[in-house]
Amino acid sequence: QVQLVESGGGLVQPGGSLRLSCAAAGRTSSSYDMGWFRQAPGKEREFVSAVNWNGANTYYADSVKGRFTISRDNAPNTVYLQMSSLKPEDTAVYYCAATHPQLYGTLPSAEYDYWGQGTQVTVSS
Repeated sequence: QVQLVESGGGLVQPGGSLRLSCAAAGRTSSSYDMGWFRQAPGKEREFVSAVNWNGANTYYADSVKGRFTISRDNAPNTVYLQMSSLKPEDTAVYYCAATHPQLYGTLPSAEYDYWGQGTQVTVSS
């Protein structure tokens, strides 16, 4: 089992920045590929970004490319999502997720096995 706990959400003005963190604990967390997803009110959950187990490969949704950066530190098993130039349409609950190592290129559509409880990000003036 892997337990995931997100933090770092909050209220920010358009154009501002936030850094989300996802702390992982449990079974050998460093051997998992990790992803960030978000769900806005009335919308389906969508893929935001992902990083493979060793940090070598990263993936981004087109809507956040160039504005968000994913990274990971396997000691102490934490994944980060640095969000810049935030827009009101980025408002959502952001979820961290983990999956066993996947084939190259498949992380955005992979099935994720473990999920955090989510952290709210609100972009508003």
